[in-house]
Amino acid sequence: MATGQNIRTYFDGTWHDGDVAIMRAADHGSWLGTTVFDGARFVNGKTPDLHAHCARVNRSAKALMITPTVTTDDMVQIVREGLKAYAPDTAVYIRPMYWALDGGDLGIVPKEGATGFAICLEEIPMAAPTAATTLTTTRFRRPVMENNVVNAKAGCLYPNNARMLAEARAKGFGNALVADIMGNVAETASANVFMVKDGMVFTPIPNGTFLAGITRARHISNLAADGVNVHETVLSFDDFREADEVFLSGNMMKVTPVTAFDDRNYQIGPLTKRVREMYWDWAASDAD
Repeated sequence: MATGQNIRTYFDGTWHDGDVAIMRAADHGSWLGTTVFDGARFVNGKTPDLHAHCARVNRSAKALMITPTVTTDDMVQIVREGLKAYAPDTAVYIRPMYWALDGGDLGIVPKEGATGFAICLEEIPMAAPTAATTLTTTRFRRPVMENNVVNAKAGCLYPNNARMLAEARAKGFGNALVADIMGNVAETASANVFMVKDGMVFTPIPNGTFLAGITRARHISNLAADGVNVHETVLSFDDFREADEVFLSGNMMKVTPVTAFDDRNYQIGPLTKRVREMYWDWAASDAD
């Protein structure tokens, strides 16, 4: 079942209407999980950071030993062609993806040059500005480079995220605040995380256990332009319990306020609102 509706699929060199079947049972990606993807957005006729998202899916493919076959510029143009079918006021999730078709050594290592490629466009509304979530802890942690491909946006990483989310939902919360292998905060189960304390903004420093997102970088850049320095540093769960504001950063919804972490409650504060405002101002004026 698809997440969104009004789906279009680019596969085999052309655009198709609907959720087209793209993988075979014997594809390496089907039975060994060699898939990577990225996510961008089409909102108000704009595609913020589309080029960066398309570039990252090519980097992710290389990290998973899948041969990327579409240049970033060509991918951007294919997406733009597909988006012509949607009205400018439609919110669309843009998902380019690769998977390995064949295996080489023992069938396990992806065969060089044997690559599947598709782009999925799904109509998925943006969340309302007041839409928020809550956080709790989870016993599951982010992996490290030595035991998983944390330098890729890879499908094989997401079962672990799903365990985190399922545990959080079972406890009555919307998402999980997740630790790295050392027990420090890394991100949430689905997005990067920021906190505000005494007017200063903090976010976990990238340490090779999570992807420091494209939207995360955009918020840091926008805040710097507004005279607010973001401190990338080691943060504990107690730091978040003592925070004044907490918000999530991700491509799907851009900014999601957090109103509680376990029994600690937060207001949707002025810096969270300002980050959202600056993002959409930037998207309207400077984005693709």
